[in-house]
Amino acid sequence: MAYLLQQLLNALPMAGLYACLAFGYALAFGVTKRPDITFGALVAFAGQICLLFTDYGWSRLYLVLPAALGLGLVAGLGYSLIAGFWNARHIMMPLHRRSPNAVIVASLGVVLLLSEGARLALDTRSLWLPPMGQQFVTLGMVDGLALGLTGLQIFHVVLMIALVMAGYWLLTASRAGRLWQAVCQDPLAARLVGVDADRVFVVSMMAATLVAAAGGLSATALYGTMDFGAGLMFGLKVVLVAAVGGYSRPLHSALGAAAVA
Repeated sequence: MAYLLQQLLNALPMAGLYACLAFGYALAFGVTKRPDITFGALVAFAGQICLLFTDYGWSRLYLVLPAALGLGLVAGLGYSLIAGFWNARHIMMPLHRRSPNAVIVASLGVVLLLSEGARLALDTRSLWLPPMGQQFVTLGMVDGLALGLTGLQIFHVVLMIALVMAGYWLLTASRAGRLWQAVCQDPLAARLVGVDADRVFVVSMMAATLVAAAGGLSATALYGTMDFGAGLMFGLKVVLVAAVGGYSRPLHSALGAAAVA
C-alpha cells in the first residue's frame, strides 16, 4: 500500500505540469479552433533559453548560482513572451483570418524555427542545472514508511495548480474571461457588439505563451535540462492529453490531462 501511494505522489509533478500546459493550450485553441503544436515549442524554448543564460551567467559573468539561475529564468520568460507575441501577431492571426487550416502547417514551421534556433544558440550542447531542492519532505507515514516528495517537486506542483486556479478565476470572474468566451463562441458576433476580436486573439495567445513559459521553466528546474526535441514532443502530447477533458473548457482540459499524465 505504501509503495502504491508513493508512486501516486511521484506522479503529481508530471500530472501538475500537463494539467497546467493543457489549460494554457485550451486558451489558444479557443480562439484558433485548430491544433497548434507551437505551444509545445514555446515550452521547450523557455527551458532552453533559461539553460543558455544560466550557463552564461555562471561561466562568463561569474555569478553565484542563484543569481545565474535568476538571470536564466528572466531571460527564458522574456524571450518566450517575445516569440509568443511575434507568433500570435504576425503569423497566427493573419493566417487565421484568411485560411484557418493554414495555422496547422504554420505551427510546424514555428516549431522547427524555435527548436533549431535554440539548438544553434546552445551550439548543440546539452546543458544541465545542478540538483536543487532535493530535501525530502515527509507528507505522511504508512506502515512505518515515510511518504513524500522533494521540496522542489512540491513547489512545482503548487505553482502549476496556482496557475490553473488563477487562470480559471480570470476566465470566470473577470471581463477578460467574458471577452475570451465571446470570441471563442462567435468572433463575428463579438465584433458586431464592439469587441476587438483581434486584440482578444493576441492576448489569448500571449496568456497561453505565459503558461507555456512557466511550465517550461518549472520543468527545466525540476528535471535539470530541456532536450532539443522536446518542443515537438510537448506539442504533440499536449494536443492529445488536452483533448481528454475537451478543448472548450480549459479547467476540464486541465483535469483530463492530469488524469492521463
